[in-house]
Amino acid sequence: MKVISPMKATYFKVFFLILLVLCITSCRKINPIENTLKNQAFAKNEREETEVYFFISTANISKSIISKSQIAQQKSSDVIVQELSKRIELQENQLLDQISKLATSKLIVITEINATHKRDLYNLIDASNNDFNNIYLNAMTEAICDQIELFETISRETNDKQILELVLRFLPEQYKLLRETERIKKTK
Repeated sequence: MKVISPMKATYFKVFFLILLVLCITSCRKINPIENTLKNQAFAKNEREETEVYFFISTANISKSIISKSQIAQQKSSDVIVQELSKRIELQENQLLDQISKLATSKLIVITEINATHKRDLYNLIDASNNDFNNIYLNAMTEAICDQIELFETISRETNDKQILELVLRFLPEQYKLLRETERIKKTK
């Protein structure tokens, strides 16, 4: 058997290392093209991020309002508050349905990310019968105002026709519910 001299072995090692480095660098030159294509496919711009925030925030506020309205229907002894809570729940269910359909068509998944309304729910559940209506009406006023603010913000920041149609459909109803909630608050 023939033995390779240590000098030739070193040359072979260096040659294979250079060859290995060249292969790796040529593979990396192909990768930026793939990465660029991937980045373009999954790139988000500021408008898209705003729309995603709108969908998630609106869905969360709607879920919160629906929960509070259901509690009001069970716990309030005032018929006027019960009727208002039913109308609010119906309106919010319609809004949530439309938001979900629109988000699904845009491949946006809405999950309950923001659970800050849980404290408000506990406050409603723990409220005494005397204070319940005031606490509920204050919570509804605040939540509807937040939703109106979201609608107004997205209408200024997007050109999406479907979102603008949704805002034009539901914004007047939200103002109407807000005015009625404020009117009932003043009579209590």
